[in-house]
Amino acid sequence: MEAKALARYVRIAPRKVRLVVDVIRGENVETAFRKLQFVNKSSKELVEKTLKSAVANAGQNADLDVDNLYVKSAYVDQGPTLKRFIPRAMRRATQIQKKTSHITIIVAERN
Repeated sequence: MEAKALARYVRIAPRKVRLVVDVIRGENVETAFRKLQFVNKSSKELVEKTLKSAVANAGQNADLDVDNLYVKSAYVDQGPTLKRFIPRAMRRATQIQKKTSHITIIVAERN
C-alpha cells in the first residue's frame, strides 16, 4: 500500500523545488525529515509540509505503519505560468513569467 500527497499551484519555480525533492527521494521518512532540516532553500517548507501530509494520509487513510514508511517517489511538475508585465524605458513593457509547481510525494511501507 502507499499514500500520496499533492501540493498544487505552488508559487515557486519547479526547477528550485526539484533541488530539494531530489534530496529526500528513496529515503526513510525520519531520515528525510532530518535531511530537510539542513537544506538551505526557500522551498524546504513546502516540501516538508507535503511530506507531513503524505505521512498523515498513510496513517489515517491507508492504515500503514508510520514508523516503517519511506519516500517511494517524489517529483515536481510545472503548473500554469502567470504572465505579468513590467514597465521599461521609453514606454515599453516586458513580460515576466511567474511559474507555478505541482509537488507530488508518495510514501509506502517498507517490507
